[in-house]
Amino acid sequence: MQRFYCPPQNITNEEIIIVDPQEVRHMKNSLRLRQGDKVNIFDGMGSEYHGRIKEISSKVVINDLVVIMPSSGRDVQKITIACAIPKNSRMDDIIDKLTQLRVDRVIPLITERVIVKLNKRKLAIRLARWKKIAISAAKQSQQSAVPSIDNIADIKSLLALSSNYQLKLIPTLEGERKELNQIFRESNYKSILILIGPEGDFTKEEVSLCRDYGFIPVSLGESVLRVETAAVAILSFIRLSSI
Repeated sequence: MQRFYCPPQNITNEEIIIVDPQEVRHMKNSLRLRQGDKVNIFDGMGSEYHGRIKEISSKVVINDLVVIMPSSGRDVQKITIACAIPKNSRMDDIIDKLTQLRVDRVIPLITERVIVKLNKRKLAIRLARWKKIAISAAKQSQQSAVPSIDNIADIKSLLALSSNYQLKLIPTLEGERKELNQIFRESNYKSILILIGPEGDFTKEEVSLCRDYGFIPVSLGESVLRVETAAVAILSFIRLSSI
């Protein structure tokens, strides 16, 4: 059965109203759905619904709702990844892959060695695109929840929020570092914040500052990984280690 996204503010106990033009076009023109067809809807917050199309025009109204219990809910372990913004459109791929791996929150990060510069207009466009990519990836991977995509942060503003996490990790290429299997053998952490650095790694000053806030420098192996590979590698390790 076809599956679509609708934000929770457009969902009541009686009906669901889809107004996003792209989603409506996909239902009408690409899939040629009609009145009476059955569909599944997820709200990005962990709830999913089964219903029947009542109206399909410039909007889609769905009624006869039945709440579906998702086959697998969000993980007890909540993971946030603050990722330095790489060049070109590689952040798009990072959002896509991290969503598929069930990240809970992504914070695009500016560090000293990040070369991407965004004005307010470009930032708004990027954020809108990243959020759409997260929704699409959640739909494709059969998830009912969509990760939150935060506004861009710098190191100092991020560190001010870091006290909310039980475990804080910063993969880096320099200095004394711990192995991931050692860390996760010691305890079962429920909230984790991971910093992913830019090409050229974090500066020594940034690593030192993060240490002062309780971040643990970790190794991702002998290879020097691209930003997107590092983000996927560490999240995959943590998700697999919790199985």
